[in-house]
Amino acid sequence: MALELVSEAFLSSLFQTLFENLASSEVLDFFRKKKLNPGLLKNLEILLISAEAVLDDAEGKQLGNRHLRKWLLQLKEEIYAAEDLMVEISDECLPTDMEGESSSRPIKVRRLSLPFFSKTACEKEIQPKIQKIIGTLELLLKQKTHLGLEETSVRNGSYNSQRLLATSIVEESDVYGRDYDKEKIIDLLLSNDDSGNKVHVIPIVGMAGIGKTTLAGLVYNNDRVSRSFYVKAWVTVSDNFDALRITKTILQNVEKSDSQAHDNKDLNQLQEALKKALEGRKFFFVLDDVWNKKYNLWHVFMRALETGARGSKLIVTTRDEKIASMVAPNVQPHQLGAISGEECQKLLAKHVFCNGSSIAYPNMEVISRKVVERCKGLPLAVISLAGLLRAQPNPKEWERILHADIWEMPNNDDVEILPSLWLSYRYLPPHLKRCFAYCSLFPHDYEFDKEELILLWRAENLLAIRKGERPEEVGEDYFNDLVARSLFRRTPNLRYVMHDLVSDLAKFVSAEFCLSWDEYNSNTSKSKARHLFLTAKIVDFKALSQAKYLHTLLAPY
Repeated sequence: MALELVSEAFLSSLFQTLFENLASSEVLDFFRKKKLNPGLLKNLEILLISAEAVLDDAEGKQLGNRHLRKWLLQLKEEIYAAEDLMVEISDECLPTDMEGESSSRPIKVRRLSLPFFSKTACEKEIQPKIQKIIGTLELLLKQKTHLGLEETSVRNGSYNSQRLLATSIVEESDVYGRDYDKEKIIDLLLSNDDSGNKVHVIPIVGMAGIGKTTLAGLVYNNDRVSRSFYVKAWVTVSDNFDALRITKTILQNVEKSDSQAHDNKDLNQLQEALKKALEGRKFFFVLDDVWNKKYNLWHVFMRALETGARGSKLIVTTRDEKIASMVAPNVQPHQLGAISGEECQKLLAKHVFCNGSSIAYPNMEVISRKVVERCKGLPLAVISLAGLLRAQPNPKEWERILHADIWEMPNNDDVEILPSLWLSYRYLPPHLKRCFAYCSLFPHDYEFDKEELILLWRAENLLAIRKGERPEEVGEDYFNDLVARSLFRRTPNLRYVMHDLVSDLAKFVSAEFCLSWDEYNSNTSKSKARHLFLTAKIVDFKALSQAKYLHTLLAPY
């Protein structure tokens, strides 16, 4: 059964702004005054209405259909081009043509920067540009029947955030089905190592979403473990095994120093300082989410730990058994498997039903058990579905989720997206879809500051603020809703991160329009990028100049 969503399309708020701009009397007057064809505005509006009608269906069907996805990205590109055109009209043409109104623009804009145009150039280029957009949209929309797209009803109106079955956000300590794994890892941490190595490495291996980070967090925060070591530290490694950053983070934990204490030191200086700080001391470190397969990088990092006391322990979590063998050649890694169906049901009930009990909802309890079977013992899938079910407290909606087409789709070799996460995204209201997709701008394992992210959403005009509402309160409601849907998880330092698979989903949705640029993907085309997060230490400004539609450039330096 196809999903029948009661949400607007991903770009719906942008459509609304475009429709208002195209119909504004100021724009029409400008076209007539400059002897431009105002009929083009009406043609563009009609085409945008047609695009909006099929956009939601296209988004839902793009998984497993490369041709449709390519078509969808081209359609979005033209919609953004229409937005840019209206911005150009507002910024470069209207202010000088409207007497006494230069401080109050009729067109609503959300961009931060666009290429500069002279007034004359703007006037000459407007008509050819709008004709080009219209022509491309006409070609694309002629293909909608061939692609099997259907028009969906777009319902406008206020978003009802009421959660009939909602509970408070479940703490990460509420973990099910991991008692055996937890005790086994704790035993390894507290036992004496007979291998002769000062530092005993314990690899935890498992597929994405299985709960490796959660398990490592359980043992990291265990009182018995904490009392057994002089110092402990946690480092999220992710795709880039940056020995300098990892060493610096550990050193800050050991010395209890602030983040700027070692800013000007190179790797060798940091390692010497860490060696001195660890000398004769028993430590416990966690390196979470390791992807590096290069032994030389691992060997360089481990040199700094060799002065620690015998009995020191290092947990490494990874998806890759080859990495586990590299970091601990003679050690059997701890293989983390799926949790049982009963434990999955307990986990779901804890997140969905009041007091973690489904007794008061017998009909929904039966459906929830069938939904849990879809998760195949994957905790992340259970938790993400729980957030979705909690937001849809209706047996009919639960049935639709249970029988959604996505469960039967074959795996996509290009991207790994859990069906439960895809459903969570599809059921997001439109304002949350855009805020969620914007987060794809940031790299894997980025620690979000809530207030900072809300400010960025506000700057990008992603907050739908009604009269009498405060922007920061609206933004906090949005953020808390994404947390409640398990799309963010809270860290011990009161920041928030996205699971890798959640981040991958956001990147899939936003595609090449939002990019995180580092030295590992510096060759990626920036030509369509509208938002760019710069992490590369050395910037290729020639490559950066490709991003001629750039709205946002973030550089965390």
